[in-house]
Amino acid sequence: MSAIIDVRNLHKNYGGTVAVDDVSFTVQRGEIFGILGRNGAGKTTTVECVEGLRKPDRGTITVLGLDPQRDHAELTQRVGVQLQESRLPDQLRVAEALELYSSFYRSPADSRALLDQLGLADKARTAFAKLSGGQKQRLSIALALVGNPEVAVLDELTTGLDPQARRDTWDLIEGIRQRGVTIVLVTHFMEEAERLCDRVALIDAGRVVALDTPATLADEVQAEQRIQFRPSVPFDDWLLTQLPDVTSIMHRGDVVVVTGNANALNAVTSALARNQIVAQHLRVDQASLEDAFLALTGSRSAGEPVPEATEEV
Repeated sequence: MSAIIDVRNLHKNYGGTVAVDDVSFTVQRGEIFGILGRNGAGKTTTVECVEGLRKPDRGTITVLGLDPQRDHAELTQRVGVQLQESRLPDQLRVAEALELYSSFYRSPADSRALLDQLGLADKARTAFAKLSGGQKQRLSIALALVGNPEVAVLDELTTGLDPQARRDTWDLIEGIRQRGVTIVLVTHFMEEAERLCDRVALIDAGRVVALDTPATLADEVQAEQRIQFRPSVPFDDWLLTQLPDVTSIMHRGDVVVVTGNANALNAVTSALARNQIVAQHLRVDQASLEDAFLALTGSRSAGEPVPEATEEV
């Protein structure tokens, strides 16, 4: 694979606030590359510089061999963008929106085929205000793809969607990649990044704190195992708390939750078996991308609000 986006030492200030501080990464052709971080971490500012919507204070960016500032007109023909926040006029119909956006490109996609592929064919004459949240997101994707882009940048695509609409949108994103489009996905949803991304850049306070595959980042975290089960018979907690591999035990109704090190599962199941106790409905939670994020950025969660001075604009 070859890199089609190359960001080096990107820096961007807003007044006295540093939004992006020495960010570097590459995106390979054909991959889904995630930019992951909490609200206000610098994600949107970074991609807006990549898109040419904002001018960096320092650093270099090339996209498809083009400079986003110098070659902005050409870049807009080859990169599709779904912005973090965008609205259309309430009375604009779906088909009219696609027709309008198609007129901006020299080689637009077949808008009717695009509507069909994205499950919007029966909404072609529906006004924007009448669409559901999931349908608006599908339309947003369609508008990002109507120019037949080589790269699509999708910013916080599933924020505000219900779980089913979010998963439907994930299926759409995977389908877009299968069409040969390279995708930059900006998100603060850990599950979304784990499901979709080949690689992720974890950004915190304007800096890239880690860059690798979601699985590799999770494997590198020395997180405790969480073991949940329903015991076939009651037992004294001491049976497990005295094990050196177990750090804590708690009860959620009839469910026992045990935390411990990497050997805890073996130690717990062995102790239960020796006492003729069956661990029913056993579940083990291993380290995840969320564990990696918290380990690398501290106790703040990816969705934690930030003060107004550091919000992305």
